Order: sequence, then structure tokens, then C-alpha cells
Amino acid sequence: MSTPPAAPPYPDTLWFTRCPVPTATGIAADRGWLAEEFAAEGIAVRSLQDVPPEVAADHHYTHALTGLFREGGNVPALWARSRGERTRLIGLTWIEERQTVLVREGSGIAAAEQLRGLRLAVPRHPIAIDFWRAMALAGHHGALASAGLTPDDAEWVDVEAAPGGGQWEAELAALAEGRVDAVYVKGALAVEAARRHGAVPAVELDALADRRHRVNNGTPRPITVHQQLLDEQPELVARFLAVLLRAADWAADRPADVARILGAETGAGPEGVAGAYAAGSHRTLHPDLSADRLELLAQQEQFLHAHGFLADRVDVHAWADPAPLAAARALLAARS
Repeated sequence: MSTPPAAPPYPDTLWFTRCPVPTATGIAADRGWLAEEFAAEGIAVRSLQDVPPEVAADHHYTHALTGLFREGGNVPALWARSRGERTRLIGLTWIEERQTVLVREGSGIAAAEQLRGLRLAVPRHPIAIDFWRAMALAGHHGALASAGLTPDDAEWVDVEAAPGGGQWEAELAALAEGRVDAVYVKGALAVEAARRHGAVPAVELDALADRRHRVNNGTPRPITVHQQLLDEQPELVARFLAVLLRAADWAADRPADVARILGAETGAGPEGVAGAYAAGSHRTLHPDLSADRLELLAQQEQFLHAHGFLADRVDVHAWADPAPLAAARALLAARS
């Protein structure tokens, strides 16, 4: 009788990365729970955000690092998958982050219907996957669609954004200088940037009843892992997700602590955090792979492919693997 093959050895290091936004990964990292979970096996757990650039490389976007867990924007995640990287979608969150179309103060523009004929800013960044441009396009498209308008009803103006110029700065400068009439922004730093530039909301996308109008880079936000790690160490993947579920449970009862962590994660002050994240958002960090969220991600995939951001189509439903999250929930229940 042949001897079954030995299980692959544990990796020396597990990596995680997250965008500077609300994530269960960020909560778990702040609490020290990720390192704690794998300490007994001698597995180090490290953040790409805490290592030198030459170590982090561009793995946050390419996901070419096989031991990496990523909780971040869907544009880079879909882009990596469309280029052939063997990642799997193991969770989705939906967290409102104050998506807004801004205009100059005193312009009189205060509704989506008034975007007709306006010059809408579309930034262009010299990076491999320009998720900033994708966000602006999707945000403006959502605002227009909410008023029954089409992209042909507006004028699209490219705005060149220099590397390291700061979030939304190029577009907001163009708005202040009168080169464009409206700018899409989102998140805590955008609240602060709008105040600096004297910009005011014309369309609050978070207030729109139809969530399809605010599908964008962070809505829904995927958690992905490399297929190789999932194949070789499914138990580790389930344990990592169990820590994220624990972190989301912890956050649900602690709005002040979550606000503190968000300040550190986003780099924004209390005003920016309070202005970007609605009351109750600390209770929305739990990932799932519900049919609703998968359909919203499929909408985003279709949009990104139609606008040239993806090298090939991504079958979102085939990409998703619900087994790790189910195992994580069972593990957490057993521990409780």
C-alpha cells in the first residue's frame, strides 16, 4: 500500500495587506490577533504596509505573493485576476464611505439632474492599474444614472495627477481653478480635502436608494487569497478568516475604538473619519459571499472591462470560493 503524500509544511510567513479604509483586517492587526493566532506554529504574520518598499514591491496590486491575504479595493483585485493571477475571492464587505460628487461653492449645483452638460473630472495617474480613474468614472456614472442621464450627457475632462500629489488634490485643484465643474471623491481624507479647496457636495451617492448607483472600488470590497495557499493550507486560510470575523464582532460594540483605528488606518483626523463613515458603520465589517454582493461585484467587473481596465473577463461567481468562510464560521462557533 502506497504511503499518502505528506502535507506541505507550514509557511514561515503569512502576509496581509489592506487599503487605508475600514477593514476587519485592520481591526485584527490593531488588536494583535493575527500574530497571536499563528504564533504556536512559529508562523510570522506581517503586513505589507509595515515593510520597506523593496520588500512590499507591488504585491498589494498584483497579488503575486502566494502567502498573501488582501482586503482592499476591487479594481486591483479584479485586475490581478484578469491578468491570470491565481487568486480566489473568499469574502466581500460593503461599507459606506461617503461617496460624493463635489462642486464649487456658490455654483448652484445641488442635484444629479444638474450634471447634464457639465465638465466632469477624470484623473489620470501614471500607475499600472489606475484605480483612481476607475473610481471617478464609476462614481460619475452612478450619479448620472441616478438622474436618468447617460455618459453622453456630460463632458469628460482628463486631469493629470502627479505621483505623490495627495488623494484628490489634482482634481480638486482643477475644480477650484474652473477647469472642471464636478469631482468625484470618497472617504475620510476627501472630507478634509474638500474643506481645504472650498468644494461642496452636489450629489451624495450614499443617500441614493439604489445601491447599484454606488458600486465602486470599495463597494463591494473583496478579500482575496492566492490559490496556492488555499490548496496547500486550507486550515490556515480558515483560521485567518476566523480572526477577521472575531474582529468584526468586536468592532460591532465599540464605535469609539473603531473610530480611533480608522484614524490610524486612513491618516485622517476625527472630523474626516466622522464625516466619511455614518453612524453604525462599525457594525458592517463582516464579510460574506451573498448572492447580492456577488451580483454587485459582477456589475463592477462588467463596468471595468467595458472601460478597458481589465485584460480579460472575470467570472465573479467562478472566482468565489465559499468554503473557507464557511469553515471559518464553524471554527469560530466551536471556539465560542
